[in-house]
Amino acid sequence: MGSAVVRLHEMVFYGYHGVYKGEQELGQRFEVDIEYHVADQSSPETDQPEETIDYVAVVQKVQEIVTQRRFNLIETLANVIAQELLALFPITQVVVRVRKPWAPIGAAILDSVEVEVRKEAEW
Repeated sequence: MGSAVVRLHEMVFYGYHGVYKGEQELGQRFEVDIEYHVADQSSPETDQPEETIDYVAVVQKVQEIVTQRRFNLIETLANVIAQELLALFPITQVVVRVRKPWAPIGAAILDSVEVEVRKEAEW
C-alpha cells in the first residue's frame, strides 16, 4: 500500500484577518492552497468515493475557518487550518499556504504575502 498526495490550489475566500483596524473592519481576499498526504487506500477495481477523503469536506472546513473566524496573523490562520485538518481527517501530513494579496506594507507594492505551514499527524 502506497501513499497519495491531494492538492487543492488557489481557493479564494473573504476574511477579516490582520493587525490593522481597516483589515479587521473591511476585510479582504485570502488565497489558500492545501496539500495533504494520505495512505492510498483507493482501489482501481472498486473505484469507490468512500475509500478516500472527500475533498469537498476539506474545502468546506477551510472556508469555515477563513470566513467565520478572525486572526491578527496569517501565520496563526495557517496553523489553525493545518491543526484542524489533521484532527478531522485521516491524513498523515498537511501543507497549508495562505496568501494575502496586496498586503499593506507601507509604500511598497507587493503582489502578496504568503505563509507556508507544514504539520504531521502525531498518531
